[in-house]
Amino acid sequence: MSLDTTTLLAIIAMAVVTYITRIAGLYVADRLVLTGRAKAAFDAIPPAVLVSVIAPTALTTGWAEAIAAAITAVVAFRLPLLATIAVGVASVVLLRNLL
Repeated sequence: MSLDTTTLLAIIAMAVVTYITRIAGLYVADRLVLTGRAKAAFDAIPPAVLVSVIAPTALTTGWAEAIAAAITAVVAFRLPLLATIAVGVASVVLLRNLL
């Protein structure tokens, strides 16, 4: 199998553009002055990403994952994001061993 130079350059260019886009988001977000609804929207991004990762697993697998997702959702109202993730991981591990 051989790799065409044009294909390799296209892959590298796509990787660089993707990386620049992600890094630029960090720099731009730090410079924005957000108030009101815009601040609420930006604050909602991390939980939205977490739900988008958890929901398919919770809805397409067994009872342990569904119960752990419910526990995680309840805990998310009280704890910060990192603690919520830790509780979710711990609960799914525990429930998989019990059920």
